[in-house]
Amino acid sequence: MSPARPGDTPASASRSSAPVLVFDSGVGGLSVAAEIRRQWPQLSLAYVCDNAALPYGTKPDDWLIPRIVQVCVAAVEASGARALVVACNTASTLALTALREALSIPVIGTVPAIKPAAALARARQSAARREKCEPPVFALLATSATVRRAYTEQLIRDFAADCRVIRVAADPLVAEAERRLRGEPARPEVVAASLADLAAVEALEVVILGCTHFPLLGADISQVLGESRVALVDSGAAIARRVAEVLALGTAAQAAYQQVAQAAQQVAQAAQQVAQEAEPQVAQAVQPAPREHLALATDARQPGLATALASQGFAAPQALSFDD
Repeated sequence: MSPARPGDTPASASRSSAPVLVFDSGVGGLSVAAEIRRQWPQLSLAYVCDNAALPYGTKPDDWLIPRIVQVCVAAVEASGARALVVACNTASTLALTALREALSIPVIGTVPAIKPAAALARARQSAARREKCEPPVFALLATSATVRRAYTEQLIRDFAADCRVIRVAADPLVAEAERRLRGEPARPEVVAASLADLAAVEALEVVILGCTHFPLLGADISQVLGESRVALVDSGAAIARRVAEVLALGTAAQAAYQQVAQAAQQVAQAAQQVAQEAEPQVAQAVQPAPREHLALATDARQPGLATALASQGFAAPQALSFDD
């Protein structure tokens, strides 16, 4: 996966306090939100998932495009977002153009990281295989929709024409990632079954995690494929960098964020000191509450969803209303 650039334009400085909205069909986009927060801890985030329609990868294109636009437009309005990160490969490869036409804020997409994966596969290829003129080998692990998309085929022709690219549809991994984030027991056999054919490819060098759900299962995937044998590529860090570029979060902005963080820490310390000196009931009132970020969902009552969102600092989900 890598962040899509066409149509990304710097956001207005007047909206600098508004959140960046991260969108996915489910909770897979939390892997992207976590990386954005790691790079920019003081950046306000909001999250929206269309979990009532999960999984996207098995839905028809002509139904998905208007659905994605409706959900995102409603979520942008509800959150007051200054930028939208489409943390879903299926949605990005299908609906980025429609989203950019419907929204006035920057839209940052996620598409399969074919170009960096091809470069890494070439670099990792053994001298013996190069001498035999064998092609570098990498795999795209994604949903059914992403592996069959014409956009994906074009990326392969443009950036990996000299490579052997193995496309694997692994839709069961989406449900497995969702289950785990909801706190349900892991089912490693689901991961093993989804990767069985891929694990048998001896020449495999690199695997693209072509769905934002899949980094949540990275340890299991590495275990099945062989951590030392196969490199996994995901684009969370690249997307976070692209957010910074689009929002003009340069060195000066980073310094400002650090100043805000230091000021917030000083306020928290002062509040704690006051609390320790006050009566117990007063102390309870003045202690700062943990920072939570807005979360929206098309099915806010889904069991375990609040647990998954809380794992990345998001508040309990609010129901998102939109014209269906």
